[in-house]
Amino acid sequence: MTTLVFGHKSPDTDSTGSPIIWAWYLNNIKGVEAKAVILGEPNTEALFVLERWSLDKPEIISELVADTPVVIVDTNNPAELPDNINDADIQGIIDHHKLVGGLETKGPIDIRIEPVACTATLMWKMIGKDIAQMPQNIQGAMLSCILSDTLEFRSPTTTNEDKAIAWDLAQALDINIAEYAAEMFAAKSDVSAFSEAELLRMDSKEYAVDGKQFRVSVLETTSPAQVLARKDALMAAMPGVASEDGADQVLLFVVDILNEEATLLVPNDFVKSVAQKSFGASVDGDTVVLPGIMSRKKQIIPNLKV
Repeated sequence: MTTLVFGHKSPDTDSTGSPIIWAWYLNNIKGVEAKAVILGEPNTEALFVLERWSLDKPEIISELVADTPVVIVDTNNPAELPDNINDADIQGIIDHHKLVGGLETKGPIDIRIEPVACTATLMWKMIGKDIAQMPQNIQGAMLSCILSDTLEFRSPTTTNEDKAIAWDLAQALDINIAEYAAEMFAAKSDVSAFSEAELLRMDSKEYAVDGKQFRVSVLETTSPAQVLARKDALMAAMPGVASEDGADQVLLFVVDILNEEATLLVPNDFVKSVAQKSFGASVDGDTVVLPGIMSRKKQIIPNLKV
């Protein structure tokens, strides 16, 4: 049976590219029949990367046939995976997030979780000398994943390993990192075609804090004004998205990649209190700027208080 490789729902560049990378490795190096799939429509940056490197968009799936062998990448959180994930035969997990718990396996599995900025960084280390056999378009996906997750090394999650591997890949591909990252971020910043509900779900994760369920949404952009011009409509859409997704509140952080800050939308007194308690922010109005806040994983989620 074909092994399916996939990341989290609302796939970004890492959760789109890393399944492609690992499926290539399983098929071509390990001799295991594998297929990359995704759990939703990729964001605009991920679509740009697929087109730039002539990679087919993986098939979108929503549920799994019981006992299907799978490798999970870029998450270990059941809330970000198909509802029946524990019916699958989980073969491995490759991730760079905190261990959440809740997954059940049918036997011992391979797990690799390290505190680096990107799943593709881990894959580079795991593939080792066999990288020499990797086609340029797969290497291009790997470089793209690292540049996306590190925000071109601006994110506080960035490690020296992420940087070194990205530079190694860029040199092999004859890619100027600054120029290529600018193209990626421009693609990510073009959100004009998406509805407010789609934007709130585009790059979002579910987290519970002291009994409150949050959908924590992040929009990383080099043009924050384009998103903030829609703040009234975005805030109006939040209650509906929260209700449909079983959350108490949607938190939207608009991350300004170039100025290295985030703007949190403040639609009500509850979010105002969260901003004050979590970030020591002084809130006056329906937005608050949080200097230096770039990473949901390292700076937003760990600090959330209600």
